[in-house]
Amino acid sequence: MRRSDAMVATLWASAAAAVALFLAYGGTGKFGTMADAMTSLGIVAGLIGTDFILVMLVLAARIPIVDRTVGHDRAIAVHRSLGKPALYLLLAHGALLLIGYGLSSGINPFAEIGPMLAIPDMPLAFVGLGLLIVVVITSLVAVRRKFSYEGWHLIHLLSYVAVLVAVPHQLSVGGLLASGTFERVYWVALYILAFGSIATFRFAEPFLSSIHHRIRVSSIEQVAPGVVSITLSGRQLQSLRSAGGQFFIWRFWTGRTWWHSHPISLSALPTDGAARITVRNLGSGSDSITRVPVGTRVWFEGPYGVFTDAGRTAPRLAVIVAGIGITPVRAFLEDSNLRRGEATILLRASSLDETYLWGEVMALARSKGARLYTMVGRRATTGSGWMTEEDARRGVTIDSIFPHLADSDVYICGPTAWLDLVEAEATSFGIPKHQLHTERFDW
Repeated sequence: MRRSDAMVATLWASAAAAVALFLAYGGTGKFGTMADAMTSLGIVAGLIGTDFILVMLVLAARIPIVDRTVGHDRAIAVHRSLGKPALYLLLAHGALLLIGYGLSSGINPFAEIGPMLAIPDMPLAFVGLGLLIVVVITSLVAVRRKFSYEGWHLIHLLSYVAVLVAVPHQLSVGGLLASGTFERVYWVALYILAFGSIATFRFAEPFLSSIHHRIRVSSIEQVAPGVVSITLSGRQLQSLRSAGGQFFIWRFWTGRTWWHSHPISLSALPTDGAARITVRNLGSGSDSITRVPVGTRVWFEGPYGVFTDAGRTAPRLAVIVAGIGITPVRAFLEDSNLRRGEATILLRASSLDETYLWGEVMALARSKGARLYTMVGRRATTGSGWMTEEDARRGVTIDSIFPHLADSDVYICGPTAWLDLVEAEATSFGIPKHQLHTERFDW
């Protein structure tokens, strides 16, 4: 079983446990009438929806064991996929309870809203549901693109508030989570796990590590128009044990940048006193950090990511990279132990202005005995859309560039739309999922 499949199986096991506890509490006997059935189904929907929300919080907490086993990108992908199902279940929770209560009392279900709001802690539950609706709507791709990353992230923090304000009604309304029951202990433990993980790995650990390593901006070098390499100095940076290809979440303490953080890969491995990141200006947030002054204090979270040499399973290596995706690849190659002829690298750019760090990667390829090809030009409108028009017309394919493709781990990094095309072509040539390693620059 692949690690991502194991994560999904664990998710469903968690949801099943929530339902099993309801049935063990006496839920099997609460389907005798239509009113009881509607009420019980509403409770089950609420339990599964709440379980999904707590799992989402755990997946977003950046717990090291989760990141090392399934990868931060896969964990966040599952986190996102749970958003709408969780919301639908919680909406069904409220609707089914209103129907059940209405059938039981013989009145219109909408007339039950007033008495329900009069119950202590229920107004907070409605507030929590409203906040969750806002979070899910702003997380839809079409809506999310209208926000800056920083603005969207601030709105997304409402999910913590949404969960917390809903807790009181779970503990005070109904008898399922009555004081002293095993069910109450189980759910309280889940809340402690979720929020304890966030408090530990999103706040406490990054705060303590940042204080210890004392990282500051020591120099900024322009690589190309809109692209800079930022050298960071600090104490005992090698003890971070970051592998080539991993990224950190960086926060630069200036008046313009202190309130938002940025996921940026290392472009060179840390030495005992310095590390380097390379940043492309892709918006107001990244533009602001390309202009921070030397000496700026930097806080960080990480390292994260499984785009590393440790994930390899095949005897050969194929690397395909475009644009600013060169940053993790450059560090990945620096960190990899390669035999001569083992690796083949393809560098892709739309124009010569986008050949960031190519000179450094070429030097690494020579020193490690890797074959290296370059491909510069606009993307083809027919055929393999990730290649140049000229190469696509010549009939170039991924297996003609990488003749040992079937025996290779394929590492791909670059813009998401381009990366998806490369991944699809690699898959069409029979490359199994476990030999595909990707790093996407999206949120």
